[in-house]
Amino acid sequence: MKQGAAPSIRSPRGRRRWSWSPGIALQVVLLVALSAIWIYPFLWLVSASLKGSLELFVSGLDLVPKHWEWSNYSRAWNDAGFSRYMVNSIITTAATVLIVIVRCALTGYVLARYSFIGKRFVLGVFLVTIFVPEGYTIIAVMELSRQLHLLNSLLGITLALSAGGHVAAILLYTGYFARIPRELEEAAVLDGAGFFEIFRSIMMPLAGPVTATVAVLTFLGAWNAFFVPLVFTFSKPELRTLAVGMLAFQGEHSTDWSGMAAAATLSLIPVVLLFMFLQRYFMEGIAGAVKA
Repeated sequence: MKQGAAPSIRSPRGRRRWSWSPGIALQVVLLVALSAIWIYPFLWLVSASLKGSLELFVSGLDLVPKHWEWSNYSRAWNDAGFSRYMVNSIITTAATVLIVIVRCALTGYVLARYSFIGKRFVLGVFLVTIFVPEGYTIIAVMELSRQLHLLNSLLGITLALSAGGHVAAILLYTGYFARIPRELEEAAVLDGAGFFEIFRSIMMPLAGPVTATVAVLTFLGAWNAFFVPLVFTFSKPELRTLAVGMLAFQGEHSTDWSGMAAAATLSLIPVVLLFMFLQRYFMEGIAGAVKA
């Protein structure tokens, strides 16, 4: 046994039981402290959503409300129109995730499995687009959408959100597909399968973990998007998404902070649920692409 390591003791049933050493105890205390610091802002947000406007500022860092104001949620859901904003966000986010997965998977498959003239140049262009701020392209996107009559529509928001570079998703698929043995494709070609049949029947089922990773990343980006939905819904507030709908709580002379906290809590619920269901596949997809 290495010096400084915690001794292990086997239980009568054969299971290994670890004894606590001062070093392990210190690590646990530090991790618990860091976890508490990390999770505190989320707990404070939920607490603020259940307080009145006056208590929110008087209570400071206290997490337990003295008076539970459940009416904040009904005010956010009904009066501020967040029931409609939730539907808009679900529609645009789900469509964006689907489009991005198909588009980036096809691009990553071609880059990983085929050699062609200008391949390095294409990869270079993709990498350059990472450093282009979104605000620099919004005028071109708006003008193109206006000409296609897509302004003030959920379809326009969806296409604008899904038409970006999404370089991270492409590189994840490229790295993952590069690890798949070519014998699978060769066997499928001998059976008469074409490009799209191989992609649909072999590549995409094998890329489940990376697809979950791309879905989570795209979902977060589209769900929290503010700039694009804002400029696309100037003349139609009923088409706002949740992120833009937060403006409903900000008046000319005052801001409904409690209602805004309740609305923010509602908007976080789908994100938390999605990550809870896909966290295992998310980590597998990241690990698989990095290994490549």
